[in-house]
Amino acid sequence: MTPHAPIREAWLALADEPVLDPAQPILDAHHHLWDRTGSRYRTEAFLEDAGCGHDVRASLYVQCRTGYRTSGPESLQPLGEVDTILEWSASAPNHPVGIVAFADLMMGHEVRNTLDALLELAPDRVCGIRNTTAYHPDPAVRSNPQPARDGLLRSEAFRQGAAEVARAGLVLDVWAYQTQLHEIEALARQLPELTIVIDHCGGPLGVGPFRHRTPADFAAWRAGIETLAALPNTRLKIGGFGLAVFGNDYHQQAVPPLSRQLATDWSPWFEVCLEAFGADRCMLESNFPVDKGMFSYVALWNAFKRLTRALSQKERDQLFWKTAASTYRVAFDERTTPHGVS
Repeated sequence: MTPHAPIREAWLALADEPVLDPAQPILDAHHHLWDRTGSRYRTEAFLEDAGCGHDVRASLYVQCRTGYRTSGPESLQPLGEVDTILEWSASAPNHPVGIVAFADLMMGHEVRNTLDALLELAPDRVCGIRNTTAYHPDPAVRSNPQPARDGLLRSEAFRQGAAEVARAGLVLDVWAYQTQLHEIEALARQLPELTIVIDHCGGPLGVGPFRHRTPADFAAWRAGIETLAALPNTRLKIGGFGLAVFGNDYHQQAVPPLSRQLATDWSPWFEVCLEAFGADRCMLESNFPVDKGMFSYVALWNAFKRLTRALSQKERDQLFWKTAASTYRVAFDERTTPHGVS
């Protein structure tokens, strides 16, 4: 059963606002696609959201167990996800322009065979790897229908697999809660040659034992973020504010939140992330359709635009597209209009 707020199109339609700064180019650094029982969000659905008026010229797809192969070696079954995404996006090659795929890093050094197969299948799209690693012992802290078990980030097998990701020239995405940031730190120190992208602001929590969002909880998250930012091989995705584990309850409002409210609510976390990592090591993400149960695509990017108004255009470009493009080494033409999006 999904832990995410359900998407209600009729509810989302109750609030509307004009697109701010429509000429700002955007590379959405993190979204998903799937076709599940009771929930379908393929490329055409993402394009409909991305075509809302913001200049979303490209995007990055991040693994979510979509379309695995049902036969052949288990280690190669995740290649079906890349096959599926390539098929769905055939008419919109910039969406996604890059794929963060899955390969089981607990295979240790043997994962290289899977990495090579992924790169052979889509050398111009596969740019990173992500495993399910977010873990907390409290059942209220849950962000995945199939939660990770404890200890993956600390294991020697995972470290060996992550080393192979670096040798393959790929980036490692890590989604972990604030209570696991020290584990990411240890991995980053062990593998300085590996670029690690920390997803969703480093997982600040607002449920279970963190439901009161105490100053001590915020300070602990901030300390973890600042420690990771001191390591040159780390990057940070700012977003994920619609994840239930963050503790926001926008989906319980009578009408969806507008960007002014979102920007105000997100400001404390946004400011810490930006101050710690800087614009040249931060990138912005939608995390759609996961976050779509909480707010619209228009409001999301308007909120980011409000939060960055005091920055220079150079810094805004870093956040909205340049950091993601350089980190994942994907093409992004700021001079052209997006393919398949009006």
